[in-house]
Amino acid sequence: MKESMTKLEPGDTVLVNFPFTDLQSSKVRPALLLSIKGEDIIILGIFSRVPENLRDSWIKIGELNPVFKQTGLKKTSIIKTEKITVVHQSLIRKNTMIYPI
Repeated sequence: MKESMTKLEPGDTVLVNFPFTDLQSSKVRPALLLSIKGEDIIILGIFSRVPENLRDSWIKIGELNPVFKQTGLKKTSIIKTEKITVVHQSLIRKNTMIYPI
């Protein structure tokens, strides 16, 4: 984690190397920080492709939401709660966003 970042807290939205389920590759994407366990963090993936029909387990973060600008997201996105993972804090690229959970 870069020194210039603020202290991490649950509810932060971070930019991180999010691993694919095959654990062979990853993609830089925003994620919602759920918990901090030592140097590891538990996160949920945030995705910008929003399908017409949302699953019950997905949380939409809409551009019209009053706190949307605080998230740092560029467009309406969804948090996919089944895309949960644990990563080391060193994989965080940016911590500038907060989404109240």
